[in-house]
Amino acid sequence: MTKPHYLTAEGLERLKKELHRLTSVEREAAARAIAEARDKGDLSENAEYDAAKDAQGMLEMKIAQLQNTIVNARVIDESKLNTEIVQILNTVKIRNVANKSLMEVTLVAESEANLEEKKLAVSSPIGKGLLGKKKGEIAEVETPSGMVAFEVLDITF
Repeated sequence: MTKPHYLTAEGLERLKKELHRLTSVEREAAARAIAEARDKGDLSENAEYDAAKDAQGMLEMKIAQLQNTIVNARVIDESKLNTEIVQILNTVKIRNVANKSLMEVTLVAESEANLEEKKLAVSSPIGKGLLGKKKGEIAEVETPSGMVAFEVLDITF
């Protein structure tokens, strides 16, 4: 059984648009590239043909992954979220206990994560460590550079 992918309504819509683009535009472009390479002669020594077939395979794999995510998507009912404990879609203000640096992040689904927008995936080490914590609690997070402790200062939506 595959696990559900929790998404916002906007995130699901973005994935559907991306899937539509891949299946309607990119798939045709890949087929054209293969046809053009095939027309150039001997397929056994045609590197352009091999590259086009490889690109098509990668495209089909990406399409299959997106379809799987969409099929298993569960749109989060934002009206049922609260700020008592850290959960997906909460914005959390945290302080690194060791160096006192402050950070504010929003926990989102993996497909919506974007560090530039300060959106962390709930499946990331920090996301996993923060889930279920209350204001004032310490989250011990295993990172590649070792254990890091974060204090939860505020939980908002």
